[in-house]
Amino acid sequence: MTKMADNRSSVEIVEGCRLPVLRKNQEHEDEWPLAEILSVKEVSSRKLFYVHYIDFNKRLDEWVTGDRLDMKKLQFPKKEAKTPTKNGLPGSRPSSPEREVKRKVETVPLATQVPPATPVPSLPSSAEASQASVFPAVRETTTFKAREDHEQISSLTTNGTARRLIPPQPGRKRKANCGGTDEMIKVLQYNNPQSASVFLPPPEDSQDSSDGIPTAPRMTGSLVSDRSHDDIVTRMKNIECIELGRHRLKPWYFSPYPQELTALPILYLCEFCLKYLKSLKCLQRHLTKCNLRHPPGNEIYRKGTISFFEIDGRKNKTYSQNLCLLAKCFLDHKTLYYDTDPFLFYVMTEYDSKGFHIVGYFSKEKESTEDYNVACILTLPPYQRRGYGKLLIEFSYELSKVEGKTGTPEKPLSDLGLLSYRSYWSQTILEILMDLKPDNGERPQITINEISEITSVKKEDVISTLQYLNLINYYKGQYILTLSEDIVEGHERAMQKRHLRIDPKCLHFTPKDWSKRGKW
Repeated sequence: MTKMADNRSSVEIVEGCRLPVLRKNQEHEDEWPLAEILSVKEVSSRKLFYVHYIDFNKRLDEWVTGDRLDMKKLQFPKKEAKTPTKNGLPGSRPSSPEREVKRKVETVPLATQVPPATPVPSLPSSAEASQASVFPAVRETTTFKAREDHEQISSLTTNGTARRLIPPQPGRKRKANCGGTDEMIKVLQYNNPQSASVFLPPPEDSQDSSDGIPTAPRMTGSLVSDRSHDDIVTRMKNIECIELGRHRLKPWYFSPYPQELTALPILYLCEFCLKYLKSLKCLQRHLTKCNLRHPPGNEIYRKGTISFFEIDGRKNKTYSQNLCLLAKCFLDHKTLYYDTDPFLFYVMTEYDSKGFHIVGYFSKEKESTEDYNVACILTLPPYQRRGYGKLLIEFSYELSKVEGKTGTPEKPLSDLGLLSYRSYWSQTILEILMDLKPDNGERPQITINEISEITSVKKEDVISTLQYLNLINYYKGQYILTLSEDIVEGHERAMQKRHLRIDPKCLHFTPKDWSKRGKW
């Protein structure tokens, strides 16, 4: 036994090893999830290990001591097989027609099967519903008798989520896309019939918000899928702590601040111009010279203590770059740091006697060919879970209404962003459906296009939200939206908690036609 213990203690843990690591869960109970060692360092003759918990978000990564590692289940990294070189470049093998054909056969189905980014007909899993759904599950109390041909529903699993598809029925013509988004849909309220659910097919250019994964790498915008920088350095948090005004923030992810600042125990930021400084004395000296008490740019909204400032990424380049560096600490997928010219930034602030304090922001492209009204969106951690996220989202759609456009956020959404958008879309659409009045004693009717025009939410997002809430049913040759008592009560409870709302009367915003401007 002693010999085995000695052998185990003499084993050197290297980067890439995997083993269980002790951590506390949300209930403050001990658990031992599998983790990967990303880095090893020695501080005061004591070894520390930077671990990433497998299947956990990267913001939970941390430095741990050796006593938290379960050495009994240590897995060493697998050695990569050496491959012949091609044209003198290591790591590439000589290609052959057979290999090329095989590669195409293996890769094409992944793209041509159900793309995870399109609104595939889906029913949320129980885990997903418990995380993201604002409303309780629909009770199956009474049901309509559905035709037999509705009962043959094929099931498909994508990313662990059950998908339900309706096969084409022989001898029965059914409109392929819910009769088009212009077809009237009847709304049933305070009723709960469960007819066979018929979902809309995925639109061509849509991206399903429930998965938040793009079908192909993005080539424009702030979330360009360039993974060349995704090395061991960028996988590790490099800033220990940030002091911003009266708050101290612990970053979640890597951010490319200058190398010499990453070794500091605290990075100091001016909360008005976001300039980064290496010490408290430097910050105090800077504050005597910094004249800003609010973000640069135009104040386009104010109600109570909440204000929004519009900042041009070309005119206020330094501020915009500093804002992006701060945002990267809390956004994993963000890749925009320095080329801020094509973007506008909308910063939300809270006012007090000392000035306008940054709460959160979102950015958007000046010219978006894909109807994006948000590129990146962030509420700073001290202000999260207080309704500011929905306020930012609501403000982005108010701008779209003034511009006369429908909009959608860039994908992929982060886990927290996805929760916020799902909740906002659900509440906004249900608000409209519940306000509909019966027409001449008949059930109220509305089209997908009308919902989209009223809310400025893109049609694909309206459809995916109705699917997510499982509201669309096909009954007696027509599509109906069924609002059960559970959904109505859940919506009313959620709206009672939502105290912060955008007042369109307080918005002073004139959209610009950026396509006519020579260089923004």
